[in-house]
This record gives sequence, C-alpha cells and structure tokens, in this order.
Amino acid sequence: MPTHDLIITGAGILGLATAFLAHRQGRRVHVIDRSDRPVGSSIQNFGHACFTGQSDAAQPLAARSREGWLDAAAATDLWAAESGTVIPAMTAAELTVLEEFAAHRGTEQVHLLTADEIAEAVRNPDLDALGGAHLPLDMRVDPRQAAPRIADWLAENGVEFTWNTHVTEAAGGTVSTSRGEFHADEVVVCPGYQLTSLFPEIAEAHELRICSLVMTLIAAPEHAPTGFAMLTGTSLARYDGFAAMPGAETLRRDLDEREPELRDCIANLMVTDIPQGLLIGDSHAYSLSPEPFIDEGIADLLLDRATSVLGIDSPMVRQRWLGMYADSPTTNLILERPDASTTVAIVASGIGMTLSFGVADLILSGGTADL
Repeated sequence: MPTHDLIITGAGILGLATAFLAHRQGRRVHVIDRSDRPVGSSIQNFGHACFTGQSDAAQPLAARSREGWLDAAAATDLWAAESGTVIPAMTAAELTVLEEFAAHRGTEQVHLLTADEIAEAVRNPDLDALGGAHLPLDMRVDPRQAAPRIADWLAENGVEFTWNTHVTEAAGGTVSTSRGEFHADEVVVCPGYQLTSLFPEIAEAHELRICSLVMTLIAAPEHAPTGFAMLTGTSLARYDGFAAMPGAETLRRDLDEREPELRDCIANLMVTDIPQGLLIGDSHAYSLSPEPFIDEGIADLLLDRATSVLGIDSPMVRQRWLGMYADSPTTNLILERPDASTTVAIVASGIGMTLSFGVADLILSGGTADL
C-alpha cells in the first residue's frame, strides 16, 4: 500500500513549489532527489521573477506564480523583494518597444520613466539614457537561499525527503531508485535536463538540450542601488512579452549593428542584487553535453556592459560560474502525463523560477498550458 499521496522526484524549485502547494492541500508528500540539497539550476540563476516580461498568454500563470511566491515567502520566512524591475532605454529603438509595451499592458504593469528618473533608479547620474521603464509587479529572491529554505521548511512541517538517491524509473505509481522502490497514488517527475535519462522519448520529442550561461557575482559598491533588478535592450529582444511588440524587429536589427558581440553570445544582459552582491549575466549556449569551461571573453564582455550602465569603474569579482538549465527550442513548458499516475514537468527555458508556482498549480490541478 502507498504510504504517501504524492511522490515528487527532483528538489529543484519546480519540485519544491509542487511539494509546497500539495502540502498546503493536506496531501502526504515525499520528495526524492539525487543530491543532498538543492544545488542545480535553482541556485545558479538570478532569482529574478520577471512576471511582466512573459507573453500575454502566460500572464495568468505568471500571476498565479506570483501569489505562490508571496505565500511561500510568508510561510517560510525566505527573503523576497517586491521592488520590481527597471529597464533603461539607451536608444530610440529600445524606448519605442517600452512605449509600445506600456500602451499594451497598462500602468498596473508598466511605468514609463524619464531619462533623469532612470538615471536615479540605477544610481548613475552620468547615464546617457533616453528614458526607461519600471515593472512594479516583478519580484526577486535570493537564489542561493530560496530553494534550500523552502526544502527546510517542508521537512520541518512533515514532508518526507530522501536525498542522495538516484531515480531510475517512474511509472504507474512506483518510483524505482538506487535505494529500492517507493509507491504513491501519484508521481510528479521534475528532473530538469535529466529528463534525457528518465524519459528519453519525451526529451527527444521536444528536442531537449542544456543551456549554459556565463554569470558573475561582484561586490556591490556603496553607490549601487539596493532593491534592484535591471533588464536591458537585449532583454527586450528576448523575453516573449517585449519581443511581441511591433518595434521589436527594428530593435533586433539595431542590436545586431550596435552590439554584435552581445548578440553573438545570445546575451540577456541583466543585473540583480542579492545580499551577497550584484549578480551579472548572462550569455546562452546550447548543447546536449556542454563543456564546463567559462569563456573569459564573454564574462568580461557582460561585466563591462553591465558596469558601464551602473557607473561602476572597478568592479570586484567575487565569483564566476556556468549556470545550466533545461531548454527546448519548441516550447517553454513540457507538461506530459505518460500514464494515469505520472506527470512529467519541466520548464524548458530560463523562466523556471518565475513560473514555478504557477506550473506547480497546473500540475496538481491536472491542467495544461501552451507556452
């Protein structure tokens, strides 16, 4: 007989969000993970929940995820900031996209800023911006603490965890592992890019691969803003919500001419602050088996462009690393049910932290989404 209502394999943020919501529903939950704590994609990112920049179709899911993050923050006492996101517009093409986006979404989601206001927001009086925007609904968490804190809280409140355990198969309410078999009425598999090992046919159908990202942590100088997340023109060309605006194609051509190096490394130049300093990134490279090496030229390029916007002359680098997450060129979300007891769920792009609680709600409600 099953001793749990629900087994979740994978203690990344999606698995933990699902465990959190299921626990709130009064279900008996068991989480199994191959490591001894969350160490994967969920701690390697910006901790930036860019709800506003997602597509129009994803906005209900983003709103549900925002509610989930606020609920989890209140319950677990994890650090979460509702300070929003600022976006400097350095060119006419960037400003046009922001103006179009503001007209499309309205003032609840987008506040346009003057050149002086955006310079004040990034604490750089010499910034030569034309204007900018503030997205007030966006949030930030500390990616190095959020998933571990949720896991600790769940364990303290009755959710069972089995760490250091390799899952080899999940089907029909049975999870086969390196420690034997576990049984539950329902199994949710959240393996990230390890999907290629567990469900290779699903991975291949969605052309699943690994995206690796060059990222840097620098010390925050005294003049740096706090409560801060910043996107740039490269973000406007990348996030689905901005990229759907009429002026986005002109912006992409402008970036191709003005910042070819950023475009070559598929940059989403952004900065967020966490208690340890300022997170700067990132580039994007795609492979089934990525190499572990950091390209110093790319790291320096991203650092130079970010610090020039913030007016930081001599950044002190504390850490560099390669972030990695599951990616599909065909979808942002893989949500499949290979049998009546099994759900496979992966956010197959770099918006896993953003949409985690919304996707968790879809998983538990039996819903579907086309993202």
